[in-house]
Amino acid sequence: MTGSRIALETLVWLSEDAFEGDPAQSLLANLRELRDEDWTGLPAGGNAKRTIAEIVEHVAWAKWMYTDYAFGSASLAGDQPPMVPAGGAGARPRDELLAWLREGHGRWLAAMRALADDTELDRPRLANWGERLPTRTLARILLAHDFYHAGEINHLRALLHGSDGWPY
Repeated sequence: MTGSRIALETLVWLSEDAFEGDPAQSLLANLRELRDEDWTGLPAGGNAKRTIAEIVEHVAWAKWMYTDYAFGSASLAGDQPPMVPAGGAGARPRDELLAWLREGHGRWLAAMRALADDTELDRPRLANWGERLPTRTLARILLAHDFYHAGEINHLRALLHGSDGWPY
């Protein structure tokens, strides 16, 4: 008999919410209103160096790397394909990148759902920088990562659209 899965299922639900469940604050919600030019544009007159596409590339990369190191063979290298886009580009083409992001997220969730019970959340697992951390810590990092970069994307989009003010 396995133990409780309440904490595990809660982390999975929160991960889904941060990725696409929350209609206003999730990562994918903040990609919905992008114009084609927003994907690779940078706000005029600012010091921004990362495009929205490059931020999404980074988020997808993290999902693939965390899954591979915590649950897989720890064989992916951050400077080798499939982790880097072809031809030295900063990001994959939009549709390809969104598919890669979704696949990476799906792999992470599948690995989490495959855990037997909540006791697995205390099990140390390898992070891609070589440290071993409890599974729950790695899950929290990826969950927060989605919300963090969703906010960053939201702000860049608002600057690009000229709507970076409060509506009140």
